[in-house]
Amino acid sequence: MLFSSLTFLYYFLPLTLVLYFLSPKRLKNTVLLLTSLVFYGWGEPKYVLLMGLSILLGYGFGLLVEKYRDKKAGGAFCAISVAVSLSFLLCFKYADFFLVNLNKAAGLALPLPGLALPIGISFYTFQIISYTADVYRGEKAQRNPIHLAAYVSMFPQLIAGPIVRYSNIAEQLRAREHSLKEAALGIRRFVIGLGKKILLANQLGELCAVFRASQEKSVLFYWMYAIAFSLHIYFDFSGYSDMAIGLGRVLGFRFLENFNYPYISASVTEFWRRWHISLGSWFRDYVYIPLGGNRKGLGRQLVNILVVWMLTGFWHGAAWNFVLWGLYFAFFLMIEKLWLLKRLERSRYLSHIYTLFLVMISFVIFHGESMGQVVSDLAGLVGAGGIPFVSAEAVYYLRSFGVVLLAGGIGATPFVSALFRKISENPAGGKILNLAEPFALAGVLLIMTAYLVDGSFNPFLYFRF
Repeated sequence: MLFSSLTFLYYFLPLTLVLYFLSPKRLKNTVLLLTSLVFYGWGEPKYVLLMGLSILLGYGFGLLVEKYRDKKAGGAFCAISVAVSLSFLLCFKYADFFLVNLNKAAGLALPLPGLALPIGISFYTFQIISYTADVYRGEKAQRNPIHLAAYVSMFPQLIAGPIVRYSNIAEQLRAREHSLKEAALGIRRFVIGLGKKILLANQLGELCAVFRASQEKSVLFYWMYAIAFSLHIYFDFSGYSDMAIGLGRVLGFRFLENFNYPYISASVTEFWRRWHISLGSWFRDYVYIPLGGNRKGLGRQLVNILVVWMLTGFWHGAAWNFVLWGLYFAFFLMIEKLWLLKRLERSRYLSHIYTLFLVMISFVIFHGESMGQVVSDLAGLVGAGGIPFVSAEAVYYLRSFGVVLLAGGIGATPFVSALFRKISENPAGGKILNLAEPFALAGVLLIMTAYLVDGSFNPFLYFRF
């Protein structure tokens, strides 16, 4: 089920909230769990069983890890739990990739399992792994299986994150406060996220689709595509995160932020402190630091960066372009670590251009459906193969999508939020905003509903991860 669907907005969500708020406090997690299972199983019910098995194993191993934490068996149980969780991920997400490459390398013809990828498996697998690891490090294991299952399967963040740490919401699972003010703030955040998805991400995605179908490509069209996809993936994913955080707030949860205007960054290092924050912090705490982090000399630190970013790229998908994407960022992060960061500090303007350029190139690599297409797209950016600099089709679509591209560029900066904050600081302006906001949000929701009624199926990009 999609957040950006009429079924979710006008059937599932209202019914869920009615059941949730009418239920007593001791049953709220049960209601949350049951409705989350319905949400997840809406498209493919059989994968609810896989997620349920993963949760039960995580629950059991968590108790064993806590019981034997001070003995060698505790570490063994933790390792087994991580291995089992990863085995599910490897089987469903990477089996075909490994077998295809083994067949090519060894001249074999091993059959491919062809398993469908369960939606959200990368996200809930990482949450279960972090839970077990945190218990091994000293956190208390969850005795109530309903609470743990509600944490893992919670529908606001189940499908595409953010990756919520158990330690961050353990207390909230036990007891949390609800209020009209928090619910109103959550609804506002949800509508803003939905607007990002429908009014910006979907439109930018259409431009990317037009580019792919075009037989009249030019250098201008390639750069329009690179800009459009960079904005598309930002508004698509940050929009989902906004919706997840907003829904969590309505339900009494406080999820950590997942994006912080990454396109204003002045280095690749800063970009990854602002982009997909929950994933970056997960790899830092559960891979980079356990490998030694920066505690064992510069050489070891660079190796650790390389390993982490190769895994980060591979986490995004079972294809070589994702591995290349991760290694691409590893290279520039190491270069910045060694000598470039201090030089970038000399000019925020130039360093900002440098960062935007590298990030756009990275998303061209990220979006390639094959390595051949990646090479072709990168070549097109520099006019290789004799393609023209400008084409009539590129100019036509630049005019058609120019307003969306401009709105996306402005929306990816803090300009709009700073403007509203400035207005709200003025007593008169604040009163006007408070009065106008409910009507504005209702109007935006009505417009988006019209888009959904008239539009086509457009899932969130990160569903496939």
